[in-house]
Amino acid sequence: MRLPQSCSAPGSADGTGAPAVPLWPAEFRWGASTSAYQIEGAATADGKGPSIWDVRSHMPGRITGGDTGDVACDHYHRYREDIALMGEIGLDAYRFSISWPRVLPQGRGQVNPAGLDFYDRLVDGLLAAGIEPWACLYHWDLPQALQDQGGWVARDSAGWFADYAVLIARRLGDRVKRFATFNEPSVFTLFGYVMDWQAPGIMDRASYLAAMHHVNLAHGAAVDVLRDLVPGGLVGAIHNRQPCLPVSQAEADREAAAFFDACWNRAFPDAQILGTYPSALIDKVAPWVKAGDLARICRPVDWLGLNHYSPIYARADPEAILGFGWGSPPEGRPQTDVGWVIDANAFRDTLIDVHRTYRLPIYVTENGYGGTDAPDATGAVQDPERVGYLGAYIHAMGEAMARGADVRGYFVWSLLDNFEWGSGYSQRFGIVHVNYPTQRRTLKSSARWYREHIRTSRVPTAFA
Repeated sequence: MRLPQSCSAPGSADGTGAPAVPLWPAEFRWGASTSAYQIEGAATADGKGPSIWDVRSHMPGRITGGDTGDVACDHYHRYREDIALMGEIGLDAYRFSISWPRVLPQGRGQVNPAGLDFYDRLVDGLLAAGIEPWACLYHWDLPQALQDQGGWVARDSAGWFADYAVLIARRLGDRVKRFATFNEPSVFTLFGYVMDWQAPGIMDRASYLAAMHHVNLAHGAAVDVLRDLVPGGLVGAIHNRQPCLPVSQAEADREAAAFFDACWNRAFPDAQILGTYPSALIDKVAPWVKAGDLARICRPVDWLGLNHYSPIYARADPEAILGFGWGSPPEGRPQTDVGWVIDANAFRDTLIDVHRTYRLPIYVTENGYGGTDAPDATGAVQDPERVGYLGAYIHAMGEAMARGADVRGYFVWSLLDNFEWGSGYSQRFGIVHVNYPTQRRTLKSSARWYREHIRTSRVPTAFA
């Protein structure tokens, strides 16, 4: 891959905010990401079964504003409009997830043809528009029927996931060649089994460790399935990666941050790519590890998806299940509207570290700015803070590439404003504004900026 010698500044004299000098390899992929539960809606339409998020979002007090994903962005019915928006922005690729309970309402057994038909239509529409489909098998919406049988705590879950992967590979693998097994497994296991911030809302140390290992086993099993059934397929997994920093230099806080790092950043990619758990977790996860498991987990993959937003902060908490808690960032650090620290240099350094550690092609599969955008009096949606954030982070990505990081694509989070899990509809990450009562879509100024950035990035450039 040709790498840029340097990266242009995130601004230009013409006021568009587009990079002044394009320095991106011609084969670099520019895209956007979404997930099924966050945008599809149609929660009970056409035979879809309930997921753990359908259940959690209807529990009183769990979601800001009492919101649910029942309708969300109604992408299930409006996907053609959304594909047209992708084309208008000029995306090379679109990362979406498949709703497991939409295609297998009970998680196993009887297939729902209407659910599979939807993804056929979506993929065909993307290809017709010249947009490469990237499919993620799991973005947090486990079928509730499988949760009732133990969910990820049950070792059988690896087999359930492999069977589901077989179904998707056989149905879509003739057209989809980019597959991810999981999105951010460390997030849904920590938040769902330790902190009760996400479904299934189980606060139990043993359940967390069992789920960690069984998700890793499921990943390995699905990689083998995709290898066997998708000719020419390129398989990976998507991991969040952020510096875990102590809230103070006290020894207890530093130890908490180190353990947080093992759980948050390394428990899954280390096992899946390096064939070992971080040293801080080896003894803890050992009761669930059987002979040969690490070989079943560590299967060859083609790329690593990296999600990054900001550094995170840890504090010692002896009362917490794992001995650490979420800390507040230092005062004075620049933050997004939703309180996440802005630090593009941390993004640059993370990309370099991931490259050196795992030696795989990297695709940035999520990066974006959470705000509270609203239309102005003219109906336009101006989001200059997001434009500045994206410009700075893309610039930092170019710097990482100039220093040797093998980064081959960037997917903004997110295409659309959507259901942001526990925050409901109170936070907006999209470059396209969604008026939820009317479902009207409006390109924000960040979408126009991204369109211009993609356009200029395709101008032929000489590289050393």
